[in-house]
Amino acid sequence: MRHIDIFNGDADGIISLIQLRLNEPRNSILLTGVKRENQLMNDFDFQPNDQVTVLDISMEKNQEGLQRALNVSANVHYVDHHRSGDIPTHPNLLVDINTDADVCTALLVDEKLKGKYHHWAIAAAYGDNLIAKADVLCQQAQLSELQSEQLKELGTLVNYNGYGAALADLHYEPATLFKQLLEYTSPFEAIADSQSAYHQLKNAYQEDMHLANSIKAHYQSSIVKVTILPNAAWARRISGVFSNQQANQHPSLAHLVLTEINSQTAVVSLRAPLSQKQGAGEICSNYKSGGGREAAAGINHFDIELLKQFISDIERYYS
Repeated sequence: MRHIDIFNGDADGIISLIQLRLNEPRNSILLTGVKRENQLMNDFDFQPNDQVTVLDISMEKNQEGLQRALNVSANVHYVDHHRSGDIPTHPNLLVDINTDADVCTALLVDEKLKGKYHHWAIAAAYGDNLIAKADVLCQQAQLSELQSEQLKELGTLVNYNGYGAALADLHYEPATLFKQLLEYTSPFEAIADSQSAYHQLKNAYQEDMHLANSIKAHYQSSIVKVTILPNAAWARRISGVFSNQQANQHPSLAHLVLTEINSQTAVVSLRAPLSQKQGAGEICSNYKSGGGREAAAGINHFDIELLKQFISDIERYYS
């Protein structure tokens, strides 16, 4: 019998699995990738009696792989907060899905484990840009302001590491980062260790964010701000976290960040206004290779010629 852990390579996916494997260690096959590699089930060869855990990837985009897993009598536990599409009814499928805009996968795992690794879950919520939610959780957990800021920074850094067009863009492959962080029962242990990935990522993040903040807005209205980042590894790494930063600095605006693939196409990150956390996934789903959730979504291959139309769609939705 094989154990297979399938998880998004961002903070939410990695930290969801950290909680589960701290609670129940397993020698499992790790299937992950860059953050936008979200159809991880579809190309995997499942076998009878596989024990499959799926974390933080959309069921809607993994229907083919999920059905093949169930067809060969694999057992699947699916935990997520993205659009699910039709959820199959099958005795081998256990589903924990909640698409509420103030929920992430790590918080669903945290609830299942009754808060056993609650500090890790808070770091994941920060990494998924659920800042207000994570702030409340910190207060409820009676964490100091310094501890709250540390969890926010760790979550942000783990999330930052997941962005890139390919694994070569990342500082750590997500499976490697997961294994390194799994050595720490508490995120504060990772922060206290001067040799941990936290400190390596912190230095790299500061350099990339400095470059991103030097880019002037391509367009801004009373509804949306648009930034275009160049075709460069640093831009691919920082794009998602930069989008979150912009959303937090200007909560009344939607934020659209394009990272050029070439002169014709780009990767898109869209953040709904924090004052109106809905619609991002719906807007992006109207474009080929687009999708996501209410507050944050993206498009993997966006035709830049459609930018004016896309901006118009955003302004119409949030006006």
